[in-house]
Amino acid sequence: MRKVSLFIAMSLDGYIADSKGGVDWLNGQGRDDENIDSYSEFTKTIDTILMGWNTYHQIVTELSPEEWVYKDFTTYVITHNELTSSDKIRFVNTNPGYLLKKLKEENGKDVWICGGANLVQQLVNEDLINYYHITVIPILLGSGIRLFENGKHKIKLRLIKTLSYNGMADLIYTRR
Repeated sequence: MRKVSLFIAMSLDGYIADSKGGVDWLNGQGRDDENIDSYSEFTKTIDTILMGWNTYHQIVTELSPEEWVYKDFTTYVITHNELTSSDKIRFVNTNPGYLLKKLKEENGKDVWICGGANLVQQLVNEDLINYYHITVIPILLGSGIRLFENGKHKIKLRLIKTLSYNGMADLIYTRR
């Protein structure tokens, strides 16, 4: 069965976006002489991405309007908007937990939960995430969009790997 990983960055105080939804703060503290690329290593393990509408919209209008950066993967966008799907981007108006359970049973590599906070919380509340790969960025935002909020129950995790580079810390957990 396919595994599900949340791979996301957050500020030290737990936000994935600032109070205006911006993510221009998603960088380290300066030069990265070690040239560590945990993203490329992670994407070798997945072939499917699940994201919410706001994340999709921010990517195509602000972060990468000229090119779809996830062209090597099949992306499911959870949305109420009626849009035409393509071979690589599928717009779906369905319960994310139901979709994820279905995807887990299909053949393929693992599934990446890309964001945003609402989608993440729904899947956390259904305990559908196997791995939590959180990159902590060295900034305190003070307010914004929280990564984890209003959880329905405790989920105990086990730290399986850490990596520190450019002032950032990758923390990788699995459920225990």
